[in-house]
Amino acid sequence: MLPLDPARVRHGASRQRGPRKSLVLNATMEPLCVVPARRAVVLVLAAKADVVSANGHRFRSEHVDIAAPSIIRLRSFVRVPYRRRAALSRRGVFLRDDYTCQYCGVPAENVDHVHPRSRGGAHEWENVVAACRRCNSRKKDRTPAEAHMTLARAPFAPRAAFWLIVAVGGLEPAWDAYLGDTLTAS
Repeated sequence: MLPLDPARVRHGASRQRGPRKSLVLNATMEPLCVVPARRAVVLVLAAKADVVSANGHRFRSEHVDIAAPSIIRLRSFVRVPYRRRAALSRRGVFLRDDYTCQYCGVPAENVDHVHPRSRGGAHEWENVVAACRRCNSRKKDRTPAEAHMTLARAPFAPRAAFWLIVAVGGLEPAWDAYLGDTLTAS
């Protein structure tokens, strides 16, 4: 698998000022969700979570001075009723494919169904890739073999925690240890 360019994945996180979002980990250290840093502070002050990593900002009041958490871990286990699968979206496909055309390697602008939908292809992760306008127009309503085109890599469904990256729009550097393999095949 080709690794994602960290600068592109983290673009959303680097623009924010002040306290950012916080990654919430279950008691088993698996990612659950992302919450505003204020909500994370409330969970820590209520003794429902512990700070794993701070982001350098501070929350201050008359009686309290606390570091804004980047990662918190819940003290008790929260049972997730189902395993989440990242919803297929244009943004998600671009993140997975590193904003690169999977046919020629230039920056991608479109998404393409490898097996065309008009010919029975499904609208799912395993059939959608990022493509540049030129390759998408060249391929048209054909399979890559019929258009004499090859994919740089086969499309795949990302791991379960990928929805976090798509929802937030980027990763905080401290989250890498908990979400590092999210962009690989499941």
